[in-house]
Amino acid sequence: MEEVRRSIKAMETRFAEQLSRRDRVIKDSRDVIAASSRAIIDVHTGKLKEGERELEKAKALLRGLKTSSDSSVSRYIVSPETEVVEASTIISLAKGKPIPSMEALGASPEAYLLGLLDSVGELKRLVLDSILQRKLSKAKKYFETMEALYSICSPLAVFDHVANGARRKIDVARMLVEDTRGLLAEEIGRDSISASMARLEKKLKS
Repeated sequence: MEEVRRSIKAMETRFAEQLSRRDRVIKDSRDVIAASSRAIIDVHTGKLKEGERELEKAKALLRGLKTSSDSSVSRYIVSPETEVVEASTIISLAKGKPIPSMEALGASPEAYLLGLLDSVGELKRLVLDSILQRKLSKAKKYFETMEALYSICSPLAVFDHVANGARRKIDVARMLVEDTRGLLAEEIGRDSISASMARLEKKLKS
């Protein structure tokens, strides 16, 4: 039984190390997620520069997290990585730039897909923000991006067993796109009527 005891002792040490790494990853992941969330909030409140700083902080934290981790805790990194992809997408679009590629972000395929899908909800908020600011052309552009992301990502629903949660997020994205299309169409219709009435009023006065 001495061999078994030695094996169990070695196993206990290894498990303890894995548990310690997992706890550290979970703690650091919360910091990445929090910084990414602040970056997105800054975009919606018109603080783009602050948002960029928060995103850089999140990216730096994520790099440190990846460097100090191994395969035994890799599944815990998907969530913070997804948040960084989402924040990177929203900030790039808010700056009028293309969405960064998976390679540019150094993201895993799973996190990249899930992050893009999560960004659809934030894009709806950008559409609504633009409508409130009477910037319909910008609202249309954000909506077109929403639609494109859903169209590009939806075929990957079949890989839900690999990218856990992808199918559900794709379903949510579809509903968000449909809902936003209705809101935007209604607003465009109102704007068109207002423009027509303004032209008529101008003619009557002339």
